Amino acid sequence: MSKDLTSQEKKYNRIITVLSIVIPLAVAALFGVNLKRLGFDVEPLTFLPPIYASINAFTAVLLIAAVVAIKKGNQKLHEQLNSAAIMCSVLFLLMYIAYHMTSESTTFGGEGMIKYVYYFILISHILLSVVVIPFVLITYVRAKLGKFLAHKKIAKKTFPLWLYVAVSGVLVYVMISPYYS
Repeated sequence: MSKDLTSQEKKYNRIITVLSIVIPLAVAALFGVNLKRLGFDVEPLTFLPPIYASINAFTAVLLIAAVVAIKKGNQKLHEQLNSAAIMCSVLFLLMYIAYHMTSESTTFGGEGMIKYVYYFILISHILLSVVVIPFVLITYVRAKLGKFLAHKKIAKKTFPLWLYVAVSGVLVYVMISPYYS
């Protein structure tokens, strides 16, 4: 049984490594693709930013609720809430890519100190959104494999990272939303 878990874990670790590299590279590549400039007749999906910002906010709520659930001993609800948070993150990512493939990027128009605050939040959000991918996947897989002590240990790092990414995504939207055309 232990040997099987080890081979399973190795298989999952390979998948996690691939996804942790491919997802950020794909997002970066697709971020630079504008379908209109490539000659496709597409309408800009300008309605998406408030939707995917709301999904980020909902993800943060799900993450907090998942921690509350496990502290109350409700493992099944904890698992369901974290699975829902992962699905929300995937949905966010798909909408984010769709928006940027159909719309021009918005420039932040704030000045003075707020500009530095905005760019600090934005840059930390982007960097940590890449860093959090393997953390989320490893945390999830450890729980799925029944390695709850290892899951709990990494979850203590994953939770604040993922929560920061979700909340900072909302803050970035709130700060740049006045500058959408």
